[in-house]
Amino acid sequence: IQLDIMDYIRPAECKSEEFRAMWAEFEWENKVAINTNITDLREFLNHIVTNTNMTCLTPLGEVSATNIGSDFLAANLHARSVFGEDALVNLSIERKDEGEKKITGYIRIRSKTQGIALSLGDRITTIQRSVPIPEATPEAV
Repeated sequence: IQLDIMDYIRPAECKSEEFRAMWAEFEWENKVAINTNITDLREFLNHIVTNTNMTCLTPLGEVSATNIGSDFLAANLHARSVFGEDALVNLSIERKDEGEKKITGYIRIRSKTQGIALSLGDRITTIQRSVPIPEATPEAV
């Protein structure tokens, strides 16, 4: 039987102090390397938030104000399972200058149990690869 973790994860909020305390306390961590064809940092963040049922704890106004023209973005995300278990995510990404402006970096997931950390990591790996490649327009060819 295969279950979709998204059926059990709900957006949640907490203060930054609570996030840091839980981050230090949680034992399980899963580190997922970025592998996407999205080139816009904010678009990638929104894609992850939307497809993981998480809340971005880093205020979006702060993200855009501090990263206008920047090639680096860091944000913290939070969700809670229907069973009351917290899942924390730290997204730290950078857009490389050379060539395609490819996004690189890591998404770190922490939770009290291994199951949430691994399942959420699998979900993130799947959704970042499922982004369709933009089709070339006749003018661009």
